Amino acid sequence: MTKKETLIIKREKLQPLSSYHLQYHNSLPHLTIQYKTHITPSNKTSLLSSNQIRFFLRSIQHSLHRFPISYITIDKKTTLQNTNTLQSTMSNTLQQHQQCPESKRLDPGSNARRPGHRRSVSAGAPLIYSGGATLLPSGNICPSGKILKPGLPSRGSNRTDVLGSGTVNYGRGSIVRGVSGNIPVPVGALPPTVKRALSGSDPEELKRAGNELYRGGNFAEALALYDRAVAISPGNAACRSNRAAALTALGRLAEAARECLEAVKLDLAYARAHKRLASLYLRFGQVENSRQHLCLSGVQEDKSEEQKLVLLEKHLNRCADARKVGDWKRVLRESEAAIAVGADFSPQIVACKVEAYLKLHQLEDAESSLSNVPKLEGCPPECSQTKFFGMVGEAYVPFVCAQVEMALGRFENAVAAAEKASMLDCSNVEVGRIVNVVKMVARARSRGNELFSSDKFSEACSAYGEGLKYDNSNYVLYCNRAICWSKLGLWEQSVQDCSQALNIQPNYTKALFRRAASNTKLERWVEVVKDYKALKRELPNDNEVAESLRQAQLALEKSRQMVYGTKFGVEVEQICALDKFKAALASAGVSVVYFKEASNELCEELSPFINTLCVRYPSVKFIKVDVEECLAIAKAESIRSVPTFKIYKNGEKVNDIIRPTHQLLEDSVRKSSSL
Repeated sequence: MTKKETLIIKREKLQPLSSYHLQYHNSLPHLTIQYKTHITPSNKTSLLSSNQIRFFLRSIQHSLHRFPISYITIDKKTTLQNTNTLQSTMSNTLQQHQQCPESKRLDPGSNARRPGHRRSVSAGAPLIYSGGATLLPSGNICPSGKILKPGLPSRGSNRTDVLGSGTVNYGRGSIVRGVSGNIPVPVGALPPTVKRALSGSDPEELKRAGNELYRGGNFAEALALYDRAVAISPGNAACRSNRAAALTALGRLAEAARECLEAVKLDLAYARAHKRLASLYLRFGQVENSRQHLCLSGVQEDKSEEQKLVLLEKHLNRCADARKVGDWKRVLRESEAAIAVGADFSPQIVACKVEAYLKLHQLEDAESSLSNVPKLEGCPPECSQTKFFGMVGEAYVPFVCAQVEMALGRFENAVAAAEKASMLDCSNVEVGRIVNVVKMVARARSRGNELFSSDKFSEACSAYGEGLKYDNSNYVLYCNRAICWSKLGLWEQSVQDCSQALNIQPNYTKALFRRAASNTKLERWVEVVKDYKALKRELPNDNEVAESLRQAQLALEKSRQMVYGTKFGVEVEQICALDKFKAALASAGVSVVYFKEASNELCEELSPFINTLCVRYPSVKFIKVDVEECLAIAKAESIRSVPTFKIYKNGEKVNDIIRPTHQLLEDSVRKSSSL
């Protein structure tokens, strides 16, 4: 029968069947059965019975003996379970017919193996023995990759390989062709072939049983059987190749590659193992290794793998060019494109994506992607990437890891990763530079912390600054230096360093706290409220943050009301009459009297801060006296210079301060109000 020929069988003999034919499909014989839908809406799952199928097979047996059956379809709506039922029924029926006189008359050689003929070692009981034709049973793995139908040229199949249902691409060279599904094995309902294999120690039986489990999507159970088969027969290339397929399906790609390499060492002409290796190397991002094994597989018709390799090579070259000029957005795009092409298990390509995120200051994405870098532990040396961006392939991942750890402030981890990269490639310039940078930044951070602990804030600022010379995007060093600036009362510098840290890491709560505190000192209430709102989003259950936000909002509102000249709560009270002044001091509580001159620059600078203190300490009464307008009060209080502050409690003077700093004045007010 040629590829274009189709065998049509008359359907009078079996009423439920509407048509059935045997034809070649993708170079393999394919029996297709369709039947009439004699079903009611309440019984939509009605199928052919085993007896009907058996009768049908007997009726067409004389035709089937001329052609080997590779796989079977019963209507496009029939389930996999029913397909397996048909295959089992067909196998049992034909085996029974091979033993009857009629069967022998139809094919005298059907019940005896021909001299020199050897069935595929991965096959179970034959569905149909075809006499003079080589049998390719359903689910056959073709271990050597060489079992062919006589008269057909040796070439690879262009059919899509299926390892299971779902969207996961497990690679090429599947055990099951034309069948998909992931049907778990019910407890206590193992197939007979599996039970037989488990009771014995025949590697071929174990392999066949593993194939059956694999076809049902039970990859872990299939792997256990393949493991036993390999242990019994370690020189069996087919067992190792099947084990590689199961490992691939389970995502254990490094082990799968090792098994494929063992298989091709045992059989250099093993096309399927070479093809699986090509697929694995593609996922590892290794273009040349993949192309080499794709050529050794001898597959010429299927161009999809070669097209993937061409695309992958193009994206990697573009990625390298963009990296050289610092175009990190393009590096990110090209690395993601390389992964999408099929290199989804390449540590180097995923690490390249991490490096791009880092350079774009997307630290959360960088940290998340770093945790997803594939690990090829246990992979044979042949699977190692030789060079990547000019450095040893294995050194690139710790090289990137060192940069991420340093950016996140984990300096000890960064040093360890950098040293690991240096051990793997001590001659690379990039690796040497990052080792030096990481060590210098870590040393600067350590020195700055020591000085800060010793209250040497100015020296600590210098130490952190030295570290920033080596890594000017390290948000941890910026925030540490900001704290030192605040300790020195340099609020503006503190705000600037906090802003630098937040530009790199927008949700860094430590920097948000510090900037809010520094802006509070500068009475920048809009910025203070903004930072506390950001902290509230990050720390929704923090009571201190909630209270600070409330106070900042109150201060902002009061400052706005004061601008428009409206009274809001307690304000600084201005007094000019001596009797009113004495009455105000005689009242209970704490009173702070601010003696000023309108023409004095220092008084002008202090006045906004007095308004801030009035908001911050609402229980304290603040009074201001202009000594030029109220000479009687100035003379009574013996005021000789301004600004002067006097603090009274319950009519008694408790403190007298001349020209204080902001910090000294606030400390005095706080202390007096707490007495």
